[in-house]
Amino acid sequence: MLQLEKQIQETKMPQSTKTAILVIGGAEDKVHGREILHTFWNRAGGSEAIIGIIPSASREPVLIGERYQRIFEEMGAKFVKVLDIRDRAQGEDPAFQEYVEECTGIFLTGGDQLRLCGLLADTPLMERIRQRVQLGEMSIAGTSAGAAVMGHHMIAGGSSGECPNRALVDMAMGLAIIPEVIVDQHFHNRNRMSRLLSAISGYPERLGIGIDEDTCALFEKDGTIQVIGRGTVTIVDAREMSYTNQAEVGTSDPLSLHNLRIHILSYGDCYHMYQHQAIAKNEQNLNL
Repeated sequence: MLQLEKQIQETKMPQSTKTAILVIGGAEDKVHGREILHTFWNRAGGSEAIIGIIPSASREPVLIGERYQRIFEEMGAKFVKVLDIRDRAQGEDPAFQEYVEECTGIFLTGGDQLRLCGLLADTPLMERIRQRVQLGEMSIAGTSAGAAVMGHHMIAGGSSGECPNRALVDMAMGLAIIPEVIVDQHFHNRNRMSRLLSAISGYPERLGIGIDEDTCALFEKDGTIQVIGRGTVTIVDAREMSYTNQAEVGTSDPLSLHNLRIHILSYGDCYHMYQHQAIAKNEQNLNL
């Protein structure tokens, strides 16, 4: 009986792998405990980590890049380099590509997700980063704009504080690091539930992920999402949506969305993307 219970538990919560994808809602703690950033440092190899920081989303890439560089150097990373990419041609730079081959972790900073995608999408550098991440050869983290780009479809901008409607959200193509999801950040802090619902109405096959500030959805290679940080991660599962008027109404008209599944996860909770199952903190052991 005990062996059967053990097998069931292992099915519900597979063992974590070392590398991970960290999707951060923005405004993560950079001063005190630095739990989220420390988790990335650890998943990138800890004292053996070779980290590349890409601040291309920021209007002040030097300042923001150097700030994260200092943080990871203080943690004890083996080597940290800022990849200050300001032109798409740099996505073919042999020096950058050579460094990415050595990296154990890539960190995408905040800023403007359209700028980030405009500089990186479909470049040899980004293609290699995505390939190495998906092979489990290195970890990647993105905060704020760096989180928004994770899906195949991306929320590029929009408004908040209204009922769901198509005019509320602007969509674009992301970097497809986790193609199955649509991410929104600064989530409850900026009242973005309606924006995420508006996005999902057009792509119900995608999993909506809303991440609060100083909060991280940590994606394991096995499909498990773990929550760390001080806020919540909201999961919108529209796979069984029975009706939407999305294709029939005007862009600013209210949307109907029937039979959605919503999960609100806090610290220590998990969600399995492929089993579509939420797992409470007390049902499993974290392995960050």
